[in-house]
Amino acid sequence: MTLADIGAAQVMRAVEEFDRLGRRAFLERYGFGPSRTYRLVVDGRSYYSKAIVGAAHGHLPGQRPLKPSEFSGGLDHAVRLLTDLGFRVERSSAVDADADAGVGVGRLVERIAKLRVASTAGGPRLYQPITLLWAVGRALRGEPRMLSWEETATALRGLLGRHGLRGERPRPDYPVLALHRAGLWSLEGHTGEVPSAHGDAALHQWFSEQRPEGGLAAPVHALVAGSGQARVAVVEAIVERFFDGLDEVPLLEEVGLYEDSVADDPVRDGDAGPVDPVAAAAQYEKWCALVDRREARDGVRYRERTVRDPLRSGPARRAVLIRCGDRCENPECPGQPDDRTDRGLPLLEVDHVVELAAGGRDHPSQMVALCPNCHAVKTRGRSRERLREILLEVALERHRRGPLPS
Repeated sequence: MTLADIGAAQVMRAVEEFDRLGRRAFLERYGFGPSRTYRLVVDGRSYYSKAIVGAAHGHLPGQRPLKPSEFSGGLDHAVRLLTDLGFRVERSSAVDADADAGVGVGRLVERIAKLRVASTAGGPRLYQPITLLWAVGRALRGEPRMLSWEETATALRGLLGRHGLRGERPRPDYPVLALHRAGLWSLEGHTGEVPSAHGDAALHQWFSEQRPEGGLAAPVHALVAGSGQARVAVVEAIVERFFDGLDEVPLLEEVGLYEDSVADDPVRDGDAGPVDPVAAAAQYEKWCALVDRREARDGVRYRERTVRDPLRSGPARRAVLIRCGDRCENPECPGQPDDRTDRGLPLLEVDHVVELAAGGRDHPSQMVALCPNCHAVKTRGRSRERLREILLEVALERHRRGPLPS
């Protein structure tokens, strides 16, 4: 078979695989480097065009992925194929491609850690973290990336007034411009250069005259909108750096980031199909690493609210759901319902084998996925104590072994 045999279905399977694995793991798996000149754009997200085409060939019946040396990523090969199939391909400079390649979870967390912010005797100002958390919450809910300045200003003034715990004034222009300078925020629809984040009167005048639309930079928005792991890592980084000694929960609750869904990935049509075991194992390790880091930190700075902390329980829950392969983890399960939820997910409950109030850990090694029947037995059945002993062994063994094959 040749490149011409690749269809839109194979390209979209490669795109979905790219999303599951992440940029770095995808490139390493197929032996490609970042695209220097052309990028495929799907639903506002950019992908390395040549790597996508090479991987797509492996989704043809009986075929293997193509190596970088076996075809060209230029106009006469990969780009032409993608455009002929109706996909959008953009040309970008090598610098842009390198910058896009760096927009991963680790790089984004590093950029947050390096944000330049004003400080008080009590700690760093909260202008930029409040703005970022608000935007991440909007991305989680699937709201538009860009908003008018009027809408942005109204929302941020309210949040800064309610949650500015270090004397922050309700001036949204400063954090928006600071985040723009840091490469995390886009401003569109203005003329001339964007001013620096200094001078109240000058900034107020510029925004009043220009009224730009704004929102998270497109690669950042795509990352936090499509990856629960990215959202949890970003929220963790912001809380750890900016909210030491403060209670961040009221802010997280208001912006929609203090609930279990913060760790969920969007469910698309076809997601209920076979899961790549390599991708599942990699994702399981990433979720467990987040849980381990949070648990280690809470051991030093314990808070009573940790018992109900979605920023830790969310990743742990996602890890268990990946590990179980959509099946109840009770080895004595009499039969799991075949029905699914409205989102296409299996009917499973993630349960702590040893309750947190009784000293249990919010960790995949002490958690199991149970169907509704087994969950009821574990919670209220006469045999619950015996079942809990079994499930504790199962949880530990499954954690050591990792995700089940599909």
